[in-house]
Amino acid sequence: MASDIFLLNISGQDKPGLTASLTNVLAEYNAKVLDIGQANIHNTLSLGVLFQIESGDKSAAVLKELLFKSYKLGVSANFNPISIEDYEKWVNLQGKDRYIVTILGEKLAAKSISEVTKVISDKNLNIDAIKRLTGRISLVKKDDYPRASIQLSIRGEIKDKSEITAKFMQISKELNVDIAFQEDNIYRRNRRLVCFDMDSTLIQTEVIDELAELAGVGAEVKAITESAMQGEIDFNKSFKQRMKLLKGLSEDVLQDVAINLPITKGAKRLIDTLKSYGFKTAILSGGFTYFGHYLQKELGIDYVFANQLEIKDGLLTGDYLGEIVDGNKKAEYLKEIAKQEGINISQTIAVGDGANDLPMLNLAGLGIAFHAKPKVKDNAQSAISSIGLDGVLYLLGYHDRHIDLIE
Repeated sequence: MASDIFLLNISGQDKPGLTASLTNVLAEYNAKVLDIGQANIHNTLSLGVLFQIESGDKSAAVLKELLFKSYKLGVSANFNPISIEDYEKWVNLQGKDRYIVTILGEKLAAKSISEVTKVISDKNLNIDAIKRLTGRISLVKKDDYPRASIQLSIRGEIKDKSEITAKFMQISKELNVDIAFQEDNIYRRNRRLVCFDMDSTLIQTEVIDELAELAGVGAEVKAITESAMQGEIDFNKSFKQRMKLLKGLSEDVLQDVAINLPITKGAKRLIDTLKSYGFKTAILSGGFTYFGHYLQKELGIDYVFANQLEIKDGLLTGDYLGEIVDGNKKAEYLKEIAKQEGINISQTIAVGDGANDLPMLNLAGLGIAFHAKPKVKDNAQSAISSIGLDGVLYLLGYHDRHIDLIE
């Protein structure tokens, strides 16, 4: 039996029951729905239905009935006949690779979206869907924490992923937005473990620098810390140098420093949401267990691995206990936790800012350089530099409505 294929496009003011009314007409004529999609922007509906119907009288009648129903509903209806050849070409596209591009910023200008989509177009990739992840923005009320994010689902063949990533990075630098590019595979949709660096990631300070200020050697230690985070000197060497300078500092100051740690904007929102959706979390830090355990209690972190201060007679000895937690050790701990929890390494996320975070950022299924040093940002899979730590949630595809349920 011969059949026709039509693409029905509906546009107009959205109202309850509209989709039900139109699909009911299709049902009455025994039409077969081949595809359906709907979007709503500012109460304006865009509905597309690809359907197959018996040729002849039934085909003509359903088009007439749909036009009449659309008129009664106050919306516009357009029909496009689709050839079987074009339909089969469309079917064959479903084997193409799929990717997610996430754009983040305090606000998103048209230029940012234009530049990103131009890269996508130049690579002959197709945008299947665009979704806003952040809530609606008021133009009257001032937002204390402005943020905007959209997610683009794209499809096609990419021969050189590093090239497209480099182009996105260049746009990011020029327009002060963050652009994340990920394969849309089963692992991306099922991340289970997030590991964080502590200093300058979960908290907005380097604790060792604060201790050094209290010990009267602030400038010396800060210079060594900066050089280590930039990757200019070996982390282990720098760690030992800084520890020696802390010798004689009273244990009493540790509590005062801990209770005044400046937790990074968005960190609590992120951790609370991750916990609610069943993620495991960990602090993997080149800092100190004393402060890691304080944050663990404050934020509800599952695991803490960091360096342990040696204290004798109430004073820091300038030494440490156990192995130094450097970059390679962080990566080892990430693997260890994933194995213990039965989590594939591709389902893990690592977040950090310094050169000693690169091993775990590159090992994880998704490595995120957070407000990171240039060397780290240039060598990480993704970066967040424009908003707070909860930007990680948008890279995971969460919408604000998923997050606000938790808060």
